[in-house]
Amino acid sequence: MGLGHDHGHGHGVTAGAANSRRLAVVLGMMLAVAVVQVVGAALSDSLALLADAGHTVTDSFGVALALVAVWIAARPATSRRTFGYQRAEILAAAVNALVLFVLCGFIVVEAVERLREPADVSGPGMIAVAAFGLVMNIGALLVLRSGARESLNVKGAYLEVLSDALASVGVIAGGVVVWLTGWDRVDTLVSLGIAAIIVPRAWALLREAVHILLEATPQGMDLSEVRDHLLGHPAVLDVHDLHAWTITSGVPVMSAHVVVAEEHLRDSGRMLDELHACLTGHFDVEHSTLQLEPPGHADHEGARHA
Repeated sequence: MGLGHDHGHGHGVTAGAANSRRLAVVLGMMLAVAVVQVVGAALSDSLALLADAGHTVTDSFGVALALVAVWIAARPATSRRTFGYQRAEILAAAVNALVLFVLCGFIVVEAVERLREPADVSGPGMIAVAAFGLVMNIGALLVLRSGARESLNVKGAYLEVLSDALASVGVIAGGVVVWLTGWDRVDTLVSLGIAAIIVPRAWALLREAVHILLEATPQGMDLSEVRDHLLGHPAVLDVHDLHAWTITSGVPVMSAHVVVAEEHLRDSGRMLDELHACLTGHFDVEHSTLQLEPPGHADHEGARHA
């Protein structure tokens, strides 16, 4: 990522459009799966299928939310929102994670009731519906795979579809057991397994979203290394008020006050070019702001940070 004065965002716009198309295709696929699963759950009386159907409906909501968030994030910046609406993507990812937690609670409550009073479940019906869902989920994963590497929002949708695919495998296995042995309680156990699959992925997504919302230092960036790179320039005397955070997926930013010997301040443009070149290739920063100042200026700045 270049750190010169001209920061282009053409790639971000292109990626946003591609992610929108991916999410729209996956949304259509998941809505079709949800309809089939709801009907199949009603016909087979399978809690595992009902849990999987609820998971798919939640996934559909999450993908729709992600699609809206990508559209909102692409809106231009204004004087009131200088970074535009890019943070909407992270908010959507956090909401997705919270909805997944609610779904897990629903599954557990229903599973406890089924353990007390087992239902008569149709094994072949479970297998047929879950197999259809698995095929559609695999297709959705292939559609989202590349976008998940560059967008936290798409990554959230990808994880939801992945957990649903794993759930479909569990439902198929449970259906086989019910069909061959007649042990209906395995359906309830599979539904609890689905919840166990969802929780850690939802937690990881929520933790990453909160990390960004709290404007913590981007993952993998060591500010002491950034400071050392800046101090490596012969004209730099000190670096303070060094901050780095993330606006949205793939858009880390940084700011710093750089104390420079006064004789070098006469050519500030050259100094900035050299300092940005010092950072280029070492740190993944989409945009950086460096304030050059003479020695002693920090004494007049009031509150300071590291």
